[in-house]
Amino acid sequence: MEEIHATCVALPSPAGPLGMLLLGAAAAGKSDLALRVVDAGGWLVADDRVRLEVRDGTLHAAPLPGFEGLVALRGLGLVQVARLDSAPVALAVHLEAPGGPAEQEPLPAERSETIAGVEVPALTLDPASASAVPRLRLALGARAAALARPPEAEAPRAVREPGEGPLPVVLVTGLSGAGRTTALKILEDMGYEAIDNLPLNLLSRAVTEGELGRAVAIGADVRNRNFAAGPLIEQLERLRTDPALQVSLLFVDCENEVLQRRFTETRRRHPLAEERPLADGIAAERRLLAPLRERADVIIDTSAMALPEFRRSLAERLALATGPRMGVFVASFSFRAGLPREADLVFDVRFLRNPHYDPALRPLTGKDSAVADYVAEDAAFAPFFQSLTALLQPLLPRYEAEGKSYLTIAVGCTGGRHRSVATAEKLGHWLSRLGWPVSLVHRDLERSRDAERTA
Repeated sequence: MEEIHATCVALPSPAGPLGMLLLGAAAAGKSDLALRVVDAGGWLVADDRVRLEVRDGTLHAAPLPGFEGLVALRGLGLVQVARLDSAPVALAVHLEAPGGPAEQEPLPAERSETIAGVEVPALTLDPASASAVPRLRLALGARAAALARPPEAEAPRAVREPGEGPLPVVLVTGLSGAGRTTALKILEDMGYEAIDNLPLNLLSRAVTEGELGRAVAIGADVRNRNFAAGPLIEQLERLRTDPALQVSLLFVDCENEVLQRRFTETRRRHPLAEERPLADGIAAERRLLAPLRERADVIIDTSAMALPEFRRSLAERLALATGPRMGVFVASFSFRAGLPREADLVFDVRFLRNPHYDPALRPLTGKDSAVADYVAEDAAFAPFFQSLTALLQPLLPRYEAEGKSYLTIAVGCTGGRHRSVATAEKLGHWLSRLGWPVSLVHRDLERSRDAERTA
């Protein structure tokens, strides 16, 4: 076991919660970025000091005893936030002050480094950037896909089967601040492979080289190197001549006044307004992108559009015939440690009889069959579970239809060790049988074990 100076946070992914080590000097912004990740639906694993342990070749991070879920914030001290007791480390993120190379280079070069004897993918990020958390999500999504890929899939992607039709390719562009990055995230949730800020000279190669088997969405705007509408249109037209591809150009638009308000509220710099008024930068970008807007297959104006409406609009126009289903996270927890902030639905099972008071069952957990049987034999359990599943079965498709990529169902009991764990396990198995992608997380199980050992 090794201990390092870092902060570790985790985000949900199709492969389950994956951790990221935030590395940097004191006052680099680790805790602040961690708070933003938690606010975006993630979890804190450890702040300032992280314990690292290698299990089956995978690096796992955990907090120091007594500091679970605590983040140090200037002016506030130690604050309790949503947490995980441990997480596999999928990324090492080096935080760099604004103005450094991370801010100048929108697509960091792929690299890795060795931490505690394990090779971990690494990237450099400006923590003050408004897009820092979305960039972490994109990077973690790519890492989750790599982890989920079987070893034999390291070869080129499989050719689409005959009769499946041409491969959907969406080029996403539009005005800065209109929602282009959000559109890419939504398309990724819909099943597209999302690539942002790809150098234009690599556009055709990214789409045509190799044996493609997955729809792809590529972001391009004025931040791209050597951006010009003419060459981009030429590449787009060349791709359209390929009968194996179904190429669409999506343009995300917005009214000038709304764009000015968004940039002013977020205090972000417009990429073309560094040395000129914001209105001039927006006008210059609109002129630069006008030829692309004229060629666009889909134009979406986000001026008065809320996120759910934006998501529905994209789904109506660019949905794949078959896309990934909504991921369902089932989490057990202890009410003593507080409600999980990320939970969408919370169920209390403290009305069930408690195995804690049976000396033979107390050392066990809800993952043990003896405890699971004890909980299930409670006369109140069967009608409760039947009502719970009857409630969830029609709800989940509706949540998916509303555009949710992940749904978190939390089940709580007093200690987070017996009843909630057994119920969460049974619920997870039931959801899996229905075909939902399920991840199980027992938030306070390790904490309860530590308390048992020290009691």
